[in-house]
Amino acid sequence: MIAFAALAISAAEEAHDAAEHAGGGGLLQDTSFWVLVAFVIVIGIFIRAGVHKAIASGLDKRAQKIADEINEARKMREEAQEILAQYQRRARDAEEEAAAIVEQAKTDAKRMAAEARDKINEQMERRAKAAEAKIARAEAQALSEVRSQAADLAVAAAAGIIRERMNSAGAQGAFVDKAIAELRDKLN
Repeated sequence: MIAFAALAISAAEEAHDAAEHAGGGGLLQDTSFWVLVAFVIVIGIFIRAGVHKAIASGLDKRAQKIADEINEARKMREEAQEILAQYQRRARDAEEEAAAIVEQAKTDAKRMAAEARDKINEQMERRAKAAEAKIARAEAQALSEVRSQAADLAVAAAAGIIRERMNSAGAQGAFVDKAIAELRDKLN
């Protein structure tokens, strides 16, 4: 473009020099000068229109690229907001689920504690009843042993008394043995 303008200027200077040598009426009356000026104006218009269009086209392309980047950034921002909302919902759901699990665990713990308390009470009652039954058996057994020993002592004392009173060994001994046996059977 600069070379084109330099060429047009040199052609204008040559036309001006030729007009001075010809001795004519001046540069303004020389037709080749006006042809040169018209040529330069037309070339300038084409260059200006072409450069302007090129500049405008470049600016339009740049503006479109920026608009596309803005739209893409807007889409990415919307996607990020959707993802953030999903994560927030998931976090809320997880917190609610954790709270429900904790509440369920508390309920289960209370129920298990009550069941354990009931089982312990039942076990204590069974052991108390078993101990009472064992004590009752031991008392009955002790009472039976005491009765048996008392009977044995009574029999032995009676036998001793009867032996002392009866001096005869034959008839009296059989009578004593029979009485002792009957007494032992009655006391047991």
